[in-house]
Amino acid sequence: MANSNGGIVGIDNPANYSTVVTTFNSSGTFTAPPATTSVDYLIVAGGGGGGSTSGGGGGAGGFRTATGSPVTAGSSYPITVGAGGAGGQHYIPSGPNGGYAAGNKGSDSTFNSITSGGGGGGGGGDPLGSDKDGGSGGGAGNISGVAGTGNTPSVSPSQGNNGGSANQGPAGYPFYGSGGGGGAGAVGGDGTPTVGANGGAGRTSSISGSSVTYAGGGGAGTFVAWNSTPGFGVSGTGGAGGGGNAGTGGTWDVGDNGTANTGGGGGGGSYAATQPSYANGGIGGSGVVIISDPTGLFSASGIWDMNALYDNVKAGTWSN
Repeated sequence: MANSNGGIVGIDNPANYSTVVTTFNSSGTFTAPPATTSVDYLIVAGGGGGGSTSGGGGGAGGFRTATGSPVTAGSSYPITVGAGGAGGQHYIPSGPNGGYAAGNKGSDSTFNSITSGGGGGGGGGDPLGSDKDGGSGGGAGNISGVAGTGNTPSVSPSQGNNGGSANQGPAGYPFYGSGGGGGAGAVGGDGTPTVGANGGAGRTSSISGSSVTYAGGGGAGTFVAWNSTPGFGVSGTGGAGGGGNAGTGGTWDVGDNGTANTGGGGGGGSYAATQPSYANGGIGGSGVVIISDPTGLFSASGIWDMNALYDNVKAGTWSN
């Protein structure tokens, strides 16, 4: 027998390491195996909530990925998976415009001192939303709205993009479209007087073993009906990677939620004169953390570790 593999004995086979992928859909702990000194990672934060009442789309959660990130063999690392931000609620009794609230920012995701920032909340009819900046920025709301800034806090490579702007149209014009939420791969679209913009597209990763798109921005709402006549406005669609669509009018004008464990932004709520009380923004999608360990599992034929050899010799069960 040969002892050429450092701690294992057997025939002189080359080492054969199989990649082990660990996906965290909720917070937990990653423990590096004894032979592991570096890992690949994907860290996606929670998406921002969509704004209410012709609201902007929620920004996608920050998207950060790298290969060969150093870890200490045998050490444990807390994992935080960020929740999506709540959608803005229509008719909350606050603010100068009847409380057409902005969406809330998503929560950060973390691993080994690396943080992806939660997506910014989409603006609402109330322009006072303060959570518009984030991993990707929330789209501007319909009244004096300002789009959110992506890649906040700033990191390199960038973790996301800006939200889109809103357009109310000429004075007295009854329709207006808000801005789409920024995505990890593209900025949110800009609204027009009759069209809520689409959310920005996300980015793909194959760290799980399959190509998956994450961190799409939420679609933006608009004024979809006037004097009980539908069809005047067009609502935005969510960006690829879990972004929620905006409300489409009719009885239910609520924006769709971002897809769970993608970091997609929530869709903005739309406004219809017939059903204004259902114009809430969608909830942002929760984030995800995926760790890929290229040296996580050793396998080869005809080998034994030293502990197994010792136990078998002591028990008299070792066979040549």
